[in-house]
Amino acid sequence: MKRYFGTVARGLRSPIINEGDDLLKIIPGLLEAAVASGQLEYHDRDILAVTESILGRSQGNYASIYDIRDDIQKKFGPIDRLGLVFPILSRNRFSILLKAISLAVPEVVLLLSYPTDEVGNALFNPDLTYQHGNINPWQDVLTVEELHKEFGATHHPFTGIDYLELYQNIVEEAGAKCQIVLANNAEEILNYTPNVLVCDIHNRANTRRRIEEAGVEKVFSLTEILSEPSDKHGYNPDYGLLGSNKADEERVKLFPRDCQDFVYRLAEILCRQSGKQIEVMVYGDGAFKDPVGKIWELADPVVSPGFTTGLKGKPNEVKIKYLADSTYNNLASTEQTAKIIDVIKHKHEDLVGKEESEGTTPRQYTDLLGSLSDLVSGSGDKGTPFVYIQGYFDSYADE
Repeated sequence: MKRYFGTVARGLRSPIINEGDDLLKIIPGLLEAAVASGQLEYHDRDILAVTESILGRSQGNYASIYDIRDDIQKKFGPIDRLGLVFPILSRNRFSILLKAISLAVPEVVLLLSYPTDEVGNALFNPDLTYQHGNINPWQDVLTVEELHKEFGATHHPFTGIDYLELYQNIVEEAGAKCQIVLANNAEEILNYTPNVLVCDIHNRANTRRRIEEAGVEKVFSLTEILSEPSDKHGYNPDYGLLGSNKADEERVKLFPRDCQDFVYRLAEILCRQSGKQIEVMVYGDGAFKDPVGKIWELADPVVSPGFTTGLKGKPNEVKIKYLADSTYNNLASTEQTAKIIDVIKHKHEDLVGKEESEGTTPRQYTDLLGSLSDLVSGSGDKGTPFVYIQGYFDSYADE
């Protein structure tokens, strides 16, 4: 029978998952029920993607703002002022962390990048920087008043939130003084305090290096806060507070732990159950950019904190439309199809730089699959925290 579909990704509906629930039993049970209903048939190299949020919830990987406060005080000791460098503008991701940090010290200095944060959240329209030639974002340091004078209101284009006002209110309501500085040079923070917490995500290593080279006294990153094992609260030995989300007004859910162990155990169970090789991964934010708001979705430290061996690497693919438009454009449809299928079947093991792969973007499998899964599962009310993907590793030449 002719095969009409290639890659298929389906969200798997789940009961509400809470702390202590055993995903190693729940997920196989859901898949077996889907098979029994006739809605699913297992194949080799199917992929089961599990959202990091559900894994973290099942682990009970939560911490309170007071746990964060205590660890900040433990790391820095008694200090009068703490500088926070390049936090992102986010109620879900950072506002709760800011509240906790502000409980730990008498004064907070927020060094915010402009016109956008690291993941693209804008304080104002970035195009305005070209219209205001007297301001150079890579050199000029601005106060909030100067920023407003030059660029006007600072309301987020999607949420309508004024993050400068919000962050200042959070700090002051926690009982600390707040100063906000707008700059894109991390070293600028040392003009205000020698004690620094690096808060950016993907550039954190470079930011910390620059601050250390500039002569900081004490510096830690969000990766080092709540990174040590504890039986009193959640922790993450690899990412600390990075990847955390607001759970309620006084708690955060941390990025899940032990993801590699989880995916291998689940893959083994699914292999026994199905008789097929099923790859498993944990995914968080997808790695894509919104074309309207210019916001990068990836506020997690990585797309996938754990995945089975079969998901390592990158695609090695030829560009069908390139072959159809150039090499075989003068052939009849049937012969053209046969030629392209033959090229696919006999393609070189490494197509990097080869003409027939021109136009393909060989990103990591896990980044591609995580983005696909994030779009399928959504972050709202779909109720599908698990995504089952089939046919991903097949090509046009596979029947």
